[in-house]
Amino acid sequence: MLEVLGLDADEESVYREMLAAPADGVEALAARLGMTEARVREALDRLVDMDLLTPSRDCAQGLRAVSPDVGLENMLRRQEAELALRQEQLARSKAAVARAVAEYADLRPNTETERTERLVGLDAIQARLEILTRGLAEECLSIIPGGAQSQRSLDASRPLDEEAMARGVHLRAVYQDSARNDGPTLAYAQWTTDRGGLVRTSPVLPPRMLIFDRRTALVPIDPENTKLGALCTSSPGIVASLVSLFEQTWESAVPLGADHRRQGDDGVSASDRELLRLLASGLTDEGAGKRLGISVRTVRRQMAALMERLNATSRFEAGLKAAQRGWL
Repeated sequence: MLEVLGLDADEESVYREMLAAPADGVEALAARLGMTEARVREALDRLVDMDLLTPSRDCAQGLRAVSPDVGLENMLRRQEAELALRQEQLARSKAAVARAVAEYADLRPNTETERTERLVGLDAIQARLEILTRGLAEECLSIIPGGAQSQRSLDASRPLDEEAMARGVHLRAVYQDSARNDGPTLAYAQWTTDRGGLVRTSPVLPPRMLIFDRRTALVPIDPENTKLGALCTSSPGIVASLVSLFEQTWESAVPLGADHRRQGDDGVSASDRELLRLLASGLTDEGAGKRLGISVRTVRRQMAALMERLNATSRFEAGLKAAQRGWL
């Protein structure tokens, strides 16, 4: 039950027994739980580190269990602080990537300078992808925003992905949640997982990227206008920033086989929360839909459902009520 807070089975069992029988020592705990004394001591040490056990004032060198409403709440607050720190790191990574891409945007087309090449045209990009995929040795990481992918793009990717996975290359891809609503894109993602790839989805994604063996990366010159071409870079600093951005995105994404519409403790799904946040930040329906990879009609339908749930007569009122409930 407490795995979400970082406790394993041994730690939770020992903590429960300490709450139920505060006077028990290591030997008694081991006997009651059917564990070795060594396992009990390891669990006790970790519980002390988590501040769920504290020195007893009644028994010298003894320990007492901190009440759940205090100890578990403190653990939850630490997790929230760690999440806020990861979000801050993600924001810094995004800014670093944006600066790095901007620095190389003026390279001459299809010429390499300081480990970075500007590729213009789909043929140039596809040719470089074929070379990079053939050279893959271990893994390929990809972020694929935009929801539904074109059939042309899927057809071009399939033979490259199939050949790489056949050689034992590990594929990890993050699509936008809205990709689940597009038959061909969802079928391609499932085809990937059937062959050993790992696929997750997230409501909002950073710009498209492909990272090959953590040594070379391919990103759009301008995410808002992909016709400008792509940058292919093996600069260690840029690639490391992109890998960090990918890993943070992967950590918060939902596996393809899980329910991405799963609601949190407050009853709000990640997609609903993200839509409220985008609209509250001043984006139009069109802008929010673009960020989420969904149509304007879907944005308005989703927002209408939220307004009805909040019993709000206007979006302004819905925003206020959402904030009051802690959804924003």
